[in-house]
Amino acid sequence: MKPDFEKLYFQMARIRAFEESLARLWRQGLIPGEMHLGIGEEAIVAGVLDHARNGDGLALDHRSTPPLVARGVDLTSMILEMLGDEGGLCGGWGGHMHLFSRDHLAASSGIVGSSAPLGAGFALAADYLKEGGVAFSFFGDGAANQGMLLETFNLAVAWKLPVVFVCKDNNWAITTRSSAVTGGSLTRRARSFGMPAYGVNGTQVESVWSAALKAVTRARAGKGPSFILARCCRMEGHFLGDPLVRVFEEPVKQTMEIAPPLIRALLAKPLAAAASRCGHVGYIGRVIATLGGEKYLTRRDPISHAGGLIPEQARDRLDREAELEIRDALAAALERKERHA
Repeated sequence: MKPDFEKLYFQMARIRAFEESLARLWRQGLIPGEMHLGIGEEAIVAGVLDHARNGDGLALDHRSTPPLVARGVDLTSMILEMLGDEGGLCGGWGGHMHLFSRDHLAASSGIVGSSAPLGAGFALAADYLKEGGVAFSFFGDGAANQGMLLETFNLAVAWKLPVVFVCKDNNWAITTRSSAVTGGSLTRRARSFGMPAYGVNGTQVESVWSAALKAVTRARAGKGPSFILARCCRMEGHFLGDPLVRVFEEPVKQTMEIAPPLIRALLAKPLAAAASRCGHVGYIGRVIATLGGEKYLTRRDPISHAGGLIPEQARDRLDREAELEIRDALAAALERKERHA
């Protein structure tokens, strides 16, 4: 069995185009609050969910729109949900972090790590109903140390639940390097519970697809859960408008905003703590420099890699189709919003 690279690329192009449309709406002030996008995670989502079937459960974190796009949730209803419209997927009450679709057995939550027990619940139902269903649980490396996630690993193995745990590892837990708060290897940790664990390059869709094939095949055969650690790049910061990323986009303006409070903090009494404060300021500087290096110098775009796996003519055609689909969904959402304004 081999992957259909054109199909995978099209799914990734749809996800990227949808996320970019949300970013534009947010920057126009039409979407309130924070906006957490999954730009950079397209290969992980497309590679894993290419193996999903109708009836499979989908447990998601606060970057839920890419998997929902991939699973075929109505795009206009999702956009309306972000806009707070009652015609949205959840009546305008959920926003982008709490999206649910009963028809697709899909649910997301902003509670870090909660997608693991939710995924186990989907898997337990599938096992009980004997319908051959599988659950997919997506979370970030920042959730890896949550107690509920580790407890779920234990029960999933003990009960041989048909669930695939997918960790999107971008090396960051908001502004903290994951390695600074995580002991050992996450793949070895998962294996210690008694399940297979695969470490893959999450920017290469073919690598993710192959690991997911093994995990899903195992789950459908009743052999229990698997863990996929997919390394990826956080291309837009923790959220849109992340000040640590804005420093590179508006260096003068952001420096003028950030520098004064930092200087005041350094000079605050007691001065005996100045050395410690300098260390903290230095840490902030290192974080900004690391984020900038990852975003601009060592940027690994999964879309570019996937595009190299198919003919250029096919890539251009699929890009146009994806853009047209998203444009139509956006136009329909904005038209409804204007009608009901």
